[in-house]
Amino acid sequence: MLSLLSEPQAVALVGLFGGVLLGLAARLGRFCSLGAIEDALYGGSDIRLRMWGLAVGAAVIGTFALIGMGWLDGGATYYLSIRWMPLAAVIGGLMFGYGMALAGNCGYGAIARLGGGDLRSFVVVLVMGVSAYAVMSGPLAPLRDLFFHQEAVTNGTPPGIAHHIAGLTHLPVASVGIALGLAICAVALASSAFRRDLKAVTWSLVVALAIVSGWAGTAYVQSHGFAATPVVSHSFSAPVGETILYAMTGSARALSFAVGSVAGVWIGAFIGSLSKGHFRWEACEDPRELRRQIVGSAIMGAGAVLALGCTVGQGLSALSVLALSAPLTVAAIFAGAALGLRQLIEGFRTAI
Repeated sequence: MLSLLSEPQAVALVGLFGGVLLGLAARLGRFCSLGAIEDALYGGSDIRLRMWGLAVGAAVIGTFALIGMGWLDGGATYYLSIRWMPLAAVIGGLMFGYGMALAGNCGYGAIARLGGGDLRSFVVVLVMGVSAYAVMSGPLAPLRDLFFHQEAVTNGTPPGIAHHIAGLTHLPVASVGIALGLAICAVALASSAFRRDLKAVTWSLVVALAIVSGWAGTAYVQSHGFAATPVVSHSFSAPVGETILYAMTGSARALSFAVGSVAGVWIGAFIGSLSKGHFRWEACEDPRELRRQIVGSAIMGAGAVLALGCTVGQGLSALSVLALSAPLTVAAIFAGAALGLRQLIEGFRTAI
């Protein structure tokens, strides 16, 4: 592959492949983090929450299988190479979840909705991407760095659940990870109603494939190329900002996995919406709704940078390598989203 493509083009193609799968899963499989939380809290259904769980479990199995075969160095992945900061995970996760509820979607969901013609999501994508970059490397970066300075893990055990268990038990890391992945899958599949929903099960596995393909593809390019290509998988916070920058300065910036991933979700969602006859242009007619979405997107972008990921970045990619940061961040995102949904649906009114 690298004989035909440059390394930036190769990793962008890897991102594009997985992104298309994620876009199709969103439009055809109704795979959505906020939708899963809303269904569980107010819809009386845990099917989409179990979809997320099965996707995580299958992605863990696939990722640690790559580690066991020597195709992936877990410690080289982004989430296992950065020091875990619990306070940043909680604050960032709460901000992201609350902002997601106000905006009506996470970054991944907004891109997928944009692929279906929802112009309101275009605002969410733009504001979130700019907000994330403002906190990551823009005018707010010094303040973020002052309170939550990111440090690389240069020695010792990587901040991963499987890695710590393996250190205590002296079992192979890959075996521990695969066992934990199987346990997560078992919990997700414990519901007979979910097991009977073959569509939900299938699209969960498609999402897992997208995450594992990101790790496998970028690891291959790094090991066979000459540039210092990072080993990454899908996330939709800072990568959205990176894609916006590429759209404006493509002649001066190289392609990246992030650009391919974001474009892939949009393409997959567009194809999915056309195939189902769901594509239609939609715009915001209520200024209050637009204001809420702008504010929510700004909070969401900033929170994702603090938490080192979003519902996909931490909720799927980081969980697939069983990073210590992931469970706490996901719990904080859930709590923040629950708070935001309660404000929108119930208005914080106390029952008498």
